[in-house]
Amino acid sequence: MNYDNYVSDVVKNIKPSGIRKFFDVAAMYKDVISLGVGEPDFVTPWEAREAAVQSIRKGITQYTSNSGLLQLREAVSKYIRLQFGVEYDPKDEIVMTVGASEAIYLAVRTLANAGDEVIIPEPSYVSYAPGVALCDAVPVGAPCRAEDNFVLTPEALEKVITPRTKALILPFPNNPTGAIMTKPQLEEIAKVVKKHDIIVISDEIYAELTYGGLRHVSIASLDGMRERTVLINGFSKAFAMTGWRLGYFCAPRELEKQMLKIHQYVIMCAPTAAQYAALNALNTAFEDNFAAVEEMRSQYDVRRRFLVKRLNDMKLTCFEPKGAFYVFPSVEITGLDGEQFAEELLADQKVAVVPGGAFGESGKNFIRISYAYSLENLKKATDRIEVFLKKRGVL
Repeated sequence: MNYDNYVSDVVKNIKPSGIRKFFDVAAMYKDVISLGVGEPDFVTPWEAREAAVQSIRKGITQYTSNSGLLQLREAVSKYIRLQFGVEYDPKDEIVMTVGASEAIYLAVRTLANAGDEVIIPEPSYVSYAPGVALCDAVPVGAPCRAEDNFVLTPEALEKVITPRTKALILPFPNNPTGAIMTKPQLEEIAKVVKKHDIIVISDEIYAELTYGGLRHVSIASLDGMRERTVLINGFSKAFAMTGWRLGYFCAPRELEKQMLKIHQYVIMCAPTAAQYAALNALNTAFEDNFAAVEEMRSQYDVRRRFLVKRLNDMKLTCFEPKGAFYVFPSVEITGLDGEQFAEELLADQKVAVVPGGAFGESGKNFIRISYAYSLENLKKATDRIEVFLKKRGVL
């Protein structure tokens, strides 16, 4: 049976994830040190796990409302207000979703008609462009350069705006580069957004993971931007809850109402037990002034500083990332592009990293290394990378 005749052209034309594709290859090797997956090496706090277990033991296993537990939405509202200075009504401006990924898809699906363009800074997370394409919209890359510390500049944004532009996905702190955007930088982007009447889909999943005394600024907190921003976040990164698949979006009620329609028909509601775990995680964070999050961030910071110095010492030029848990070094000095470097490093030294091209054409000569791994593993891996570079005559 020829299934090509049945599968949609849109789906057929979507390429498999460059991350998963590479790690399927890596899985064929033994004794590999993997530095590729963007998943905290911490465990969900015990109290949050216990809260989920207790909800199940009590038989609280039914659907919640489509928007999610009201108590949880109230806690999210408090969190967004305290951390980022933006007010959202928990009753009709916040919806719990199956991970931040669902929220991003809901936003694009709600905003974009067929043929509308959605701008995506590159390099960026691998799911944005396929998600836009699945909505019959057109993903448009806005290159971010190493010499600009991989931030989105107003000039780069202006250059790709057309009459078909409907929205901008703003993914900072950024995966894969670790770049953040400061308030003055965001204010310049906001001017362009207002000028062209664009909606911003702000993916802030790494908001709690910033370093060097810098704190995340949400573009929704800027004057005139709350009304044209869908703020997206979740529990995966800051609370080590990747497998729970729980995110949320905050939006003006007129947009929330439209996005909720898709969510209620496609998903119904986020998993109930996961919501109770998240409610406990947030309430505990309020009580201890985010001490557990701060401890995790401080450990990431040690790893971050080690990796940046070690890579630069090995001539793999790496700007200092100020957010998330990735470094994005250039491998141009080796004469290889990112994909060739990753393949040869894996074969020769059993170290798995992600080719930068997986995140867009502008990442072609880079690799992504995650430091969501122990310092011991990072030291072993970088020692192997040094051996590889010496073999190639770089060192």
